[in-house]
Amino acid sequence: MARATRTDTQSPAARHDADSHDLIRVHGARVNNLKDVSIEIPKRRLTVFTGVSGSGKSSLVFDTIAAESQRLINETYSAFVQGFMPTLARPEVDVLEGLTTAIIVDQQRMGADPRSTVGTATDANAMLRILFSRLGKPHIGSPKAFSFNVASISGAGAVTVERAGQTVKERRSFSITGGMCPRCEGRGAVTDLDPAQLYDDSKSLNEGAMTIPGYKAGGWNYRLYSESGFFDPDKPIRKFTKKELQDFLHREPTRMKIAGINMTYEGLVPRIRKSMLAKDREGMQPHIREFVDRAVTFTTCPDCDGTRLSEGARSSKIKDISIADACAMQISDLAEWVRGLDEPSVAPLLATLRHTLDSFVEIGLGYLSLERPAGTLSGGEAQRVKMIRHLGSALTDTTYVFDEPTTGLHPHDIQRMNELLLRLRDKGNTVLVVEHKPQTIAIADHVVDLGPGAGTAGGTVCFEGTVEGLRSGDTITGRHLGDRAALREKVRTASGTLEIRGASAHNLRDVDVDIPLGVLTVVTGVAGSGKSSLVHGSIPSDQGVVSVDQSPIRGSRRSNPATYTGLLDPIRKAFAKANGVKPALFSANSEGACPTCNGAGVIYTDLAMMAGVATTCEECEGKRFEASVLEYHLGGRDISEVLAMSVAEAEEFFGDGEARTPAAHRILGRLADVGLGYLTLGQPLTTLSGGERQRLKLATHMAEKGGVYVLDEPTTGLHLADVEQLLGLLDRLVDSGKSVIVIEHHPAVMAHADWIIDLGPGAGHDGGRIVFEGTPADLVAARSTLTGEHLADYVGA
Repeated sequence: MARATRTDTQSPAARHDADSHDLIRVHGARVNNLKDVSIEIPKRRLTVFTGVSGSGKSSLVFDTIAAESQRLINETYSAFVQGFMPTLARPEVDVLEGLTTAIIVDQQRMGADPRSTVGTATDANAMLRILFSRLGKPHIGSPKAFSFNVASISGAGAVTVERAGQTVKERRSFSITGGMCPRCEGRGAVTDLDPAQLYDDSKSLNEGAMTIPGYKAGGWNYRLYSESGFFDPDKPIRKFTKKELQDFLHREPTRMKIAGINMTYEGLVPRIRKSMLAKDREGMQPHIREFVDRAVTFTTCPDCDGTRLSEGARSSKIKDISIADACAMQISDLAEWVRGLDEPSVAPLLATLRHTLDSFVEIGLGYLSLERPAGTLSGGEAQRVKMIRHLGSALTDTTYVFDEPTTGLHPHDIQRMNELLLRLRDKGNTVLVVEHKPQTIAIADHVVDLGPGAGTAGGTVCFEGTVEGLRSGDTITGRHLGDRAALREKVRTASGTLEIRGASAHNLRDVDVDIPLGVLTVVTGVAGSGKSSLVHGSIPSDQGVVSVDQSPIRGSRRSNPATYTGLLDPIRKAFAKANGVKPALFSANSEGACPTCNGAGVIYTDLAMMAGVATTCEECEGKRFEASVLEYHLGGRDISEVLAMSVAEAEEFFGDGEARTPAAHRILGRLADVGLGYLTLGQPLTTLSGGERQRLKLATHMAEKGGVYVLDEPTTGLHLADVEQLLGLLDRLVDSGKSVIVIEHHPAVMAHADWIIDLGPGAGHDGGRIVFEGTPADLVAARSTLTGEHLADYVGA
């Protein structure tokens, strides 16, 4: 007691040295576009990092502070353990002091593995499996018996064992009871090949019956069937006997000789499955992908009815509810059901499961179900699912790093997210948030504004201080913080309608709606109200619809804006034509590559469990091309100098004069339209921010011939100043005769719309209905929905 009194009356001068480390100090950060950034971030406070897209926020927060924290923690493990962990290079920074353990909650989409669900990703399924293995009636086995990732297997045979110096043979048997549905192997869906898309049954093989890419008449794939001898190649396929059709479509692999060459004959269906369907769809060539989309049909597994579970797993129940029923429930309903279970033998398990499910509801994801495939979650939903395991954590003095946690959230839901961020801070943690939304910037204890521009024009700290200081400061963020878009005074008239009738995907309740064409339509509503289900699930994705969703861009460190957009093709041809040589010479991934670094520009040295070292190639000095290739010029520039240009500079270069290339100029114009004029053509895709990647994807889709554009939250990753440019782009698309349908929560986009469709009133089974259709002015005047109230506040009505 006396000691406590003595502490209370201590003078500030006698403060313990351990209490002086209350800042994270960064000096001389040079990662990506950062220009010797030096800042001090207060610990146990909420710090928001803001600035235009591409200004260096993620480079500072994720690639410098969080990356170094993770690297230092990894170094505490043994070399053996480090060999199994991702190797992280030390960021380019002079001094990093005061770091604490960093927990990164980013927007990386969850894996699209068909066996990964919301339940398996959050451990809720693991707890349910234990619960049913203990309380389920009839008892069918261990938790494995309720897992759709474990197959039932059994076996028996003789084993040889050494016993008392003698070799003895014994008969052993084993069995594992798993919960996997044997028909669909735990996927919930079965794939069928449509025979009508594989061949024309009115023709014979010799008449060219097969319509599969790569199975051209006369080729080896074709001769394998026409010369197999199992059927008459001159007989139309529809006249095949039952055995001939079985041999043609499903025969087991059989060795045979064709034209004197040993080959393996296999039925057409298993052969197509192995050669085409086993590949990742994104990695397929366009014509193969088109064939697969046409020929393959996905149907719900008839044996398990899409639950993925075996009959035994579905038969064991607690209070008339099976584990399949529990996983299909909306999580908010499942939480109520679990709360009604009272069994002392599993009390700790029930308490943990209740907490996990309540966390889902608290974070605004109560509308999901545990059986929802993880790959179908949006970036914002995936980020919030990752947050769940941290909400009840007893850890303090930890650094939590968030990447735009309000992505995909309605203004109504942002308040709830703000409360969660403040709760994490109040437990004694340092919370670092990269964010653009004014509502979240407003709750910050400390703000760091990076800029002033993007790319090479950014990378410096423009402001550091309080939110009030930012408002009065002369930075781009400060000037736009109070921006309010006015309602559109005169809305455009629709040129037609796109009818949707009886939409019932996910939580939609037989929705009938007419989406106007020839105007800017915004589909909005709280998170989980059914917007994506309506737009992506009900609008036919035929040739006239161009859909730009939130799926991430795939690309290695060899990929760059020039290769991704197809810009490099016309540039290579222009160089080849001007110099009378092959276009392949002007590709760093082909004949023109520097032989020392194989066109990478750097040489990577793998150091096993330690971070690899990348050194600039001495032969080409990082230019990626062979020296002889750099002697060829176009408009006075070599290919490496062209790839070092910014989009704006290249647009001017290819626009007129000796280097005039209309095909390249058109692509560059689209990149400039989406606000990427500052990007360099050869910048690796791995260095682009999330907002930049989404706009790059939008630019490539703008080239597609389509009358209807469907955009999924195009403001994701955009600074307040960039939203205005996006609205201008949407207007230009509509004025050029296109119909634009946007799923969006941003009030500026809603205010700018010609027509608003609002779904709700709530999320999950509380949503799925149209609660408003009309102009933004009517929505503000009525204030009949949550969206209407927030939009009215935004425009000051």
